[in-house]
Amino acid sequence: MSSLYLHIPFCRSKCFYCDFYSQVGSSAQLSDYVELLHTDLRLLAQQSPQSSFETIFFGGGTPSLLSVTQVAGLLRQIEQDFALAADCEISLEANPGTLAAEKLHGYRDAGVNRLSLGVQTFSAERLQQLGRSHAAAEARQSVKLARAAGFNNLNLDLMFSLPGQTCRQLQDDLESLLELQPQHLSLYGLSFESGTELSASLKRGELRENCDEVYAEQYRLLVASMATAGFEHYEISNFARPGKRCRHNQVYWRRQPCLAVGSGAHSFTAAGWGERWQRPELDAYRAKLFAGENPGELLERFDRQGAMAESLYLALRTRDGQSRVVFHQQFGVFPEDAFPAAFVQLGERLRLNADHWQFDLEAWLLYDHFISAFL
Repeated sequence: MSSLYLHIPFCRSKCFYCDFYSQVGSSAQLSDYVELLHTDLRLLAQQSPQSSFETIFFGGGTPSLLSVTQVAGLLRQIEQDFALAADCEISLEANPGTLAAEKLHGYRDAGVNRLSLGVQTFSAERLQQLGRSHAAAEARQSVKLARAAGFNNLNLDLMFSLPGQTCRQLQDDLESLLELQPQHLSLYGLSFESGTELSASLKRGELRENCDEVYAEQYRLLVASMATAGFEHYEISNFARPGKRCRHNQVYWRRQPCLAVGSGAHSFTAAGWGERWQRPELDAYRAKLFAGENPGELLERFDRQGAMAESLYLALRTRDGQSRVVFHQQFGVFPEDAFPAAFVQLGERLRLNADHWQFDLEAWLLYDHFISAFL
């Protein structure tokens, strides 16, 4: 079994912090793009005829720009050409302001059973600062409409460590978030990515990035708040009610196969020690599909050492951590023997809990720094 990701690289407007591959597009462009997805899926079925999926994820961009007919058509084709688990998790990312009751009912009837809403903040000032096109009231209304449409597996995204944000303001955001009673939360610290409008504003001196101490204080605050609210902190940025972890994202962290279609999409296959592939940007993607060619481009082919390193540092993103037994079954060596210098360097930041190596909370705060020990 594996998973399928569909990338929808269109938005109504580009958020100031976003460095994902996406563009502002018209309904006509979106309609043409959906036809490309159908072609891509047919080619994928020819190349991987035995594929079966436990999860499907519509990501973007803004997948909620898709009509009900478009989502239903794509899911019908997937069901016809591939095997699906009886309890397949089918997620769709959505932005408040792009949803209406009829659309949500249609998505649910088409088979979407998990919705992920990009709330980001409830502050009008900071929504504007981030370049978000919705208002806080629209976020609350979208949740209400989603519940009425039958969605009982709802993720909400929130950002923290926003420029000038205080802990009290973050606490207000968290309280507003919890009032909506989501099953899952993704809480991300703001980063200023190269090439984004937010990064340009930083360089012009219009914004100031929070210092590491403020970031750490706010992260500890949200972790404590989510624990008090009964959420499981199962990955650096992700929190879930019991039984509501995002199964699709766990595929990535467990380094399991995930096929992908759509311009800008990335996939991982289990060939050899693993391979990562990408689909090109839109013009090249269209040209290859029109020529009947596989649009996939090889990004990376792993050797054993690289596969061991990636398996370990991806697992250390999660509460479950890395099982010594599973690692030995895969690679014929225990993690601490494969990377003795790294384990000495990390010291008490790595702890052994029964069979599992795990990072503690303080290591998660400096995750990017600590995983360099394995590279």
